[in-house]
Amino acid sequence: MKIAQAGTLESSDAVITLVPGATGSGVKIQIESNVLAQYGEAIGAVIAATLAEQSLDDVLIKVVDRGALDCTIKARLLTVIERAQVPEKRA
Repeated sequence: MKIAQAGTLESSDAVITLVPGATGSGVKIQIESNVLAQYGEAIGAVIAATLAEQSLDDVLIKVVDRGALDCTIKARLLTVIERAQVPEKRA
């Protein structure tokens, strides 16, 4: 895996960055949001559930949220997961 990013800082969107971690480091989630007090737990839950669905561990997820809906956060996270995958070299 490599570092990857998806999203914008526009209203109702989020920028999500995935940073691969060392083996055994687990999942770490950092959230910056203007609605963190109201929706921080929900944002974290969407991210944790999506990572579990994708069987991903040992990553750092950084989120800069600007009021994105759950479906937007999940879509951005799925995109960043795909972008982080290093393609196999073909012989």
